[in-house]
Amino acid sequence: MAPKRPEAAGAFPIPVESTAPDRPDPNALYAALDLGTNSCRMLIAQPKGSQFHVVDSFSKSVQLGQGLERSGRLSRSSMARTIAALRVCRQKIDRHNVARMRLIATEACRRAANAREFIRTVRRETGLKLEIIQPEEEARLAVISCAPLVSTKTEQLLVVDIGGGSTELVWIDLSSVAPRDRPRAIMRLHAGFHTADSPFPTAKVVDWISVPLGVATLRDQFSDVEADSARYALMSCFFEEHLADFTPYQDEQAREGFQIVGTSGTVTTVAASHLGLKRYDRTKVDGLRMSSDQIEKVIQRYLSLGPGGRRRDPRIGPDRQALIMSGSAILQALLRLWPTDRLSVADRGLREGLLYAQMSADGVLEDGPL
Repeated sequence: MAPKRPEAAGAFPIPVESTAPDRPDPNALYAALDLGTNSCRMLIAQPKGSQFHVVDSFSKSVQLGQGLERSGRLSRSSMARTIAALRVCRQKIDRHNVARMRLIATEACRRAANAREFIRTVRRETGLKLEIIQPEEEARLAVISCAPLVSTKTEQLLVVDIGGGSTELVWIDLSSVAPRDRPRAIMRLHAGFHTADSPFPTAKVVDWISVPLGVATLRDQFSDVEADSARYALMSCFFEEHLADFTPYQDEQAREGFQIVGTSGTVTTVAASHLGLKRYDRTKVDGLRMSSDQIEKVIQRYLSLGPGGRRRDPRIGPDRQALIMSGSAILQALLRLWPTDRLSVADRGLREGLLYAQMSADGVLEDGPL
């Protein structure tokens, strides 16, 4: 007897669900939040070609690390300021229906004894899940954010991210990468500093360091020195001492084929001062190239102005004047070691790096020129 065909719903086998991941939505919005020692910053963006389009942003000085150098803990007032700012970020995330996001905290939360308690409080009060990242990832995010600014003529690259609580330096050898592929090779570092198994031309990370001194922590360590110029000189020498273990090509580096990319409020402020801008303009600052001599001229002018003059300078202002000299001290120490005619100013940082990393991992960026 022939077998009887099953009837109705049982006539077809139960479909097997595909194990392939869902195709990412190219129109989806991404959020990236960077909670540093001084500031809380967020970008909400949409992939656009090989770049992204910023839909919304937020930036506020919260001084999370205020008093941390002395007590080793985040203070109640600094945590309250930060949570108030994070509530605004949550509102923006909800308003734009953002589903893909990464929210990170850096040096202040790495060092504070009560950081875990603070992270739990943020989750309870705002619903945001902050992630404390390690120095290597912070350095990596700073590097990939600057990929579009890397010249095709660059063979040796130093990326410097001067933060509030720490400074990251990454030295990259691009000499084995075809010139037109060098910015893209930097972008591929989103997967890690060690890419030996990559089928693509790779950017070789020669060395990197995270110095636990940023504009706020360095300032606090020398707050008892009253003389402005003496404090500046001491800060610069003190920072240089912390670079003793970071010496790739220190004694033989030629200016030709060498590029420094600096990303921080210090570098962008120095650039705005160099240009004589009465009002800050990101389009004129981001990507600007400066020489060591031009930067030194700006810093000497800051010293001649003194604290009062810097406070009245529209390019510095009352909020940043307390930090600009510690940042300048770090910058001068770097340029003593590696003078250059090609310091590229980057008005970008961890937020942009977070966005590039998320979008690259999801495959929503086109593989075109940066």
